[in-house]
Amino acid sequence: MTDPIGSSSGNPHDLEPEHGHDHDHDHQHSHEHRGGVRGFLHDLFVPHTHDAADSVDDALEASRDGVRALKVSLVVLLATSLIQLVLVTVTGSVALLADTVHNFSDALTAVPLWIAFALGRRPPSHRYTYGYGRAEDLAGLFIVVVVLLSAIVAAWQSVDRLLHPHTPVNLGWLALAGLIGFAGNESVAIYRIRVGRRIGSAALVADGVHARTDGFTSLAVLLGAAGVWLGFPLADPIVGIVIAVAIFLLLIGTVRSIGRRLMDGIDPDLLHTAEHAIAHVEGVLELRSLRLRWAGHRLQGDATILVGDLPLTTAEAIAAEAEHEVRGHLRTIDDITIRPVSR
Repeated sequence: MTDPIGSSSGNPHDLEPEHGHDHDHDHQHSHEHRGGVRGFLHDLFVPHTHDAADSVDDALEASRDGVRALKVSLVVLLATSLIQLVLVTVTGSVALLADTVHNFSDALTAVPLWIAFALGRRPPSHRYTYGYGRAEDLAGLFIVVVVLLSAIVAAWQSVDRLLHPHTPVNLGWLALAGLIGFAGNESVAIYRIRVGRRIGSAALVADGVHARTDGFTSLAVLLGAAGVWLGFPLADPIVGIVIAVAIFLLLIGTVRSIGRRLMDGIDPDLLHTAEHAIAHVEGVLELRSLRLRWAGHRLQGDATILVGDLPLTTAEAIAAEAEHEVRGHLRTIDDITIRPVSR
């Protein structure tokens, strides 16, 4: 047998060796979660994408789920913006007008992600031999820029209102508008983050975090209305500044998540799961190397295993079985190539 032998590319069951090992294993992996109020806030605004083995295992189905989440988000946020726009005319609130424009622009962030999911379905080309999955991460960068700009606008509007106070009217309707903005954004956030976690999309989770921070921005309208009602008109701009600063701070976690994807960073739990899947395959003497990376919401990887001095067909069968095990444990994986070597 030569070294290396090469990769098995056929059905893993075609040359499957007769292994007597049991495939029932405990593959639960624990994630470190922060406790207390700080941990609650971290999980609320910077949720882990849960790159889990039980994520959607079909690339097309995952893309469909992602597009469906974006469609629902677009409709909900547009409806929220239209309702708030009507209430702007009733209250004359500059704060509510800024929040309405902000929510409308947020609805439009679904468009680049929608395009990215559509591009991700395209097969590899001669120019893009790995496919178009990274378009999703580029869309995530666009979302980060939008969040940053929204935080700057929120801060600027708050400072301007602090320097040039404006007292709104019909405070009850203004408070209702703030609640509507929060409800619309929070419902979108819950849906985006849940679907993003399930399909392994960091960009969709980032967009969900974006919607969540916008929901709390909408609550600033409610708190500002309460401050005016209590005889403290400067409450609205002060709360707006605090929320703008919070958005800046919370944006760091989203930037880190998207940046890690672009730098081929991977959750160590994923690597440990793949290592375990390969290690218990009969005939694998040693795992020489293993690499995984994300392309959008799908995994790609390769590995080299030591199988000893065996006939070519037997070595390829062992490699095929190892590939089969990895696919069974990491169902978000699109492509895994395992090369057997004799030394």
